[in-house]
Amino acid sequence: MKRTAPLRWLACSAIALSASALHAETERFAVIDNGENVGHVYADVEGDSISIDHDVKSNGRGPTMHETIVLGAGGLPTSWTLKGTSTFGNAVDEQFTAEGKRLSWVDTTGKGAMTAKVPTLYVAQEGSDFALSIYARALLADADHALPAAPGGTLSLEEEAPVTLGTATYRAFLVKGIGMTPSAILLDDKGRLVACYSPTSATVREDLASYAGELAKIAAARSAERFAAIQKKVAHTYDMPLRIRNVRVFDPTSGKIGTPVSVVVFGDRIASVEPLDSPASPGEATVEGAGRVVIPGLHDMHAHVSLQSALLYIASGVTSVRDMGNENAFLLDLTHRIDAGEVAGPRIVRNGFLEGRSPYSSRNGFIADSEAAALDAVRWYGARGYWQVKIYNSFNPAWVPAVVKKAKSLGMGVTGHIPAFTNADAMIAAGYDEVTHINQLMLGWVLDPKEDTRTPLRLTAMRRTAGMDITSPRVAATLDTMQAKHIALDPTAVTLELLMMSRDGKISPAVAGYFDHLPVGVQRNRRQGIAPIKTPEDAAGYDGAFVTIKALLRDMHRRGITLLPGTDDGTGLSVHRELQIYAEAGIPAADVLRMGTLGPEQYMHRDQSFGSVEKGKYADFVLLDGNPLEDMSAIHRMAMVVKGGTVYFPSEIWSEVGVKPFAGAPKIVVPKAEAKPVALTNGAGAEAHEDFAF
Repeated sequence: MKRTAPLRWLACSAIALSASALHAETERFAVIDNGENVGHVYADVEGDSISIDHDVKSNGRGPTMHETIVLGAGGLPTSWTLKGTSTFGNAVDEQFTAEGKRLSWVDTTGKGAMTAKVPTLYVAQEGSDFALSIYARALLADADHALPAAPGGTLSLEEEAPVTLGTATYRAFLVKGIGMTPSAILLDDKGRLVACYSPTSATVREDLASYAGELAKIAAARSAERFAAIQKKVAHTYDMPLRIRNVRVFDPTSGKIGTPVSVVVFGDRIASVEPLDSPASPGEATVEGAGRVVIPGLHDMHAHVSLQSALLYIASGVTSVRDMGNENAFLLDLTHRIDAGEVAGPRIVRNGFLEGRSPYSSRNGFIADSEAAALDAVRWYGARGYWQVKIYNSFNPAWVPAVVKKAKSLGMGVTGHIPAFTNADAMIAAGYDEVTHINQLMLGWVLDPKEDTRTPLRLTAMRRTAGMDITSPRVAATLDTMQAKHIALDPTAVTLELLMMSRDGKISPAVAGYFDHLPVGVQRNRRQGIAPIKTPEDAAGYDGAFVTIKALLRDMHRRGITLLPGTDDGTGLSVHRELQIYAEAGIPAADVLRMGTLGPEQYMHRDQSFGSVEKGKYADFVLLDGNPLEDMSAIHRMAMVVKGGTVYFPSEIWSEVGVKPFAGAPKIVVPKAEAKPVALTNGAGAEAHEDFAF
């Protein structure tokens, strides 16, 4: 499953073939996203030749692609061409050929070639996940079920317990090695694909489409088993006080890093912060801090949490997140399992996703067809302890005042996108407490009211903000209102940087600081464009727009408008880049770290328990190799993460997902008894995805 694709339903677009077919055969698959049909994959298979039509549209975007594949010995591709457009409209013209041992290809990163001394599988950069069937059949033919991949890495196949749908039973496999998480597929007794599936989506034979929900449950249970097993390996708890000795603590209130002290943890709380020369009590475990810096746990105020991203957040020192929209039953279950210690993950504050019905609807939370249905959804969220309601692009703006009134009567706030055909000023007047995404704020200054932001226009129109005068009366009026009414902004600058600043053949600035640590497949996808760039003027427009974004961030901070660092991404590491962008914009490093630690807790009124390293607060903090006030890239180098007293060493987690660790674990001395792993049970959850909610 191509986990590095930016939409999670891409993870299940696959189809299989029978290389021994003697006649043409069309295999038809439906793409199901959260229970709704959002596209198709059709393949015409004739012997060793396959022609594929792949078209998916969800949330106003998706790939349209045609592929032609020819297979050779062992089921390995000898020719593969892909033409069309990717998720956000970037042009695709990918070609691969194999001539003997010589493999060559052209994709958005440029030209590549290698001499394959052993059979090697080409991994398509932009293929529909039809490729999974090719990979699976080739891997099954290998004695070790593993083959080297081009451009790099290794693919392998793991068989799981069979799956029964109706009266038929199918073989189940995981394809591993393409991204950070494996891909689940079903094959029939002839080796043809039946389904590719995840906890939220499936590409499944049209005659079996009614089983998409059942497949989601199977995927959730099996995924949770994998992540619970990882938790057993990487979570460390101690039945004694844990003294982190000789560390310097960042205080977000003063903005300073103090002199060396010892931080003592007992249970899930910080028991004390003591002078360095304070002697340890009998029976303590000791972490040798060696002068490192301790910062409070980081926050992602714009998350869409999956089991994979939950794990990566912990590896990145993100101990609290705000989930801005998810599959409702899954999110409630995941929150419970994380809180119970069954799987690794941050503390989750839940926002309820509320969308309107249109051809461009996103498939999260509730899709309301009427104001009454919207109010029912608000009541549902309120009864389950959600913190805010998040409104989305297709929601009818005329319903917003009623939603705001109901939400606030139930103790919830309201945030969200700016629905199509209105602007931020109108939604703030209607009762928004916050605006989600800085582009959603800015588009009201450049769009005609009739332009439709349910489409990728909400990205592409950002080119118009290049060179914008942020002191103009139009801009100032909005910012003055936000300042006066204490309206916050969740910028997600890192995802805008990824979407607008990525260029074919170049390392995206969004990942440049840690590109070499990423798996080969992820590196490849981070060297391609995302937004459509047809002319130099397009590129210059996006470049200029990002300059405007940074200037606006700096001005909003100067005004005292609350900025809530969020990413709309699931790697964890993107939180670090979000903060770095703020520093590059000219916001002082101490203020940036405050935004990422104590600031969100003050906004959510939890700062009496979280957000700083103080006696009595929950033990949520990070041990860094380096001083982020001097070098913001130091926040990548996390040696240890503590969440509620449970200790994680990021190097152990990164190794589980194919990422090169950033720092080694500190030395720990445990008297009398070894550290005990957290007791776990299996649970349900979702696969990783890179779904941009723009």
